[in-house]
Amino acid sequence: MERLAIMSDRQTEAEIIAACKQGDRDAFHDLFETHKDRVFAIAFHYSGNEATARDVTQQVFLKLFGSIKQFNEDSQFTTWLYRIVANTCADEYRKRRRFVPFSPEIEVKTMVEKGSQEESYRRREIAASVHGAIAELTPKLRMPILLKYVEGLSYDEIAESLGVSIGTVSSRLNRGHKMLARKLDHLRGNLAAEE
Repeated sequence: MERLAIMSDRQTEAEIIAACKQGDRDAFHDLFETHKDRVFAIAFHYSGNEATARDVTQQVFLKLFGSIKQFNEDSQFTTWLYRIVANTCADEYRKRRRFVPFSPEIEVKTMVEKGSQEESYRRREIAASVHGAIAELTPKLRMPILLKYVEGLSYDEIAESLGVSIGTVSSRLNRGHKMLARKLDHLRGNLAAEE
């Protein structure tokens, strides 16, 4: 696993987790700093809303702080963390759906790009369409897509993170791909123009 600069040369992630289990707040801060961006990225891609992603990230680390002693070192820490993220995203989705209709608020940040304004606009439109299509997937299909393509997890890692079989992961990814292909079919001409 990648070690970020926040972890000192003498401390491995396993040592930091062991310190967290002993109640070391500095170690927990190191763990937070190491993983917060990945957690936020998954939450943002899942919800399509920056404020919701911040809320989910905070909830994930509160849950992590309260349950770190239950982490079994036989598993990979990131797999365990992704399970907490997936469950928290699903809980947040259900909670928000009860009070406010879920509509993806995709925030596509304007990036300075080389090329014409027309190309820049087309790229933003494509990005917004892709994010919107992902946000419209059911939660069961959305999370495997995000873990596969945002986090780059293998089928085994996704299965362990979600607590499902590899066959279920394969099925959900296949269904997600088909739904995304249908929703994004209108982009084929735009993507051909990009090449």
